[in-house]
Amino acid sequence: MKDPVIRFRIDFSETNNLGPGKIALLEAVRAAGSISDAARTLNMSYRRAWLLVSSLNSAFTQPIVISATGGKGGGGAQVTEFGASLITHYRALESDISQLAKQGLASILPHVADKFSSHVRPARRALAKKVTPPQRKS
Repeated sequence: MKDPVIRFRIDFSETNNLGPGKIALLEAVRAAGSISDAARTLNMSYRRAWLLVSSLNSAFTQPIVISATGGKGGGGAQVTEFGASLITHYRALESDISQLAKQGLASILPHVADKFSSHVRPARRALAKKVTPPQRKS
């Protein structure tokens, strides 16, 4: 039996949120040292990655990612100490929520059907063939 996967987003305000996608991007920037390399790693466009980083930087009073313009020496990006603490706090909360879900769903988890189990409902097309539409009266 596999543990449930919990995905969550924290809404700090109507326009300020933090979720698994932004955290994954921050982790990729930290590992790659650049926004463009992080975007490539995540199969994301550079523009999308840049917009997400920009939204993170404007959502907090401290910068999350500091970037340097490219050129002869090359550019790059670095996750700040505050950005690293955001990652750490998010991942800790994710772990706590996952444990809580595992405990709270303990009586349900044994009844979750395996994806390839025979208990999976029939395909829609096969089901549609068995149902005959009602006859119209002329």
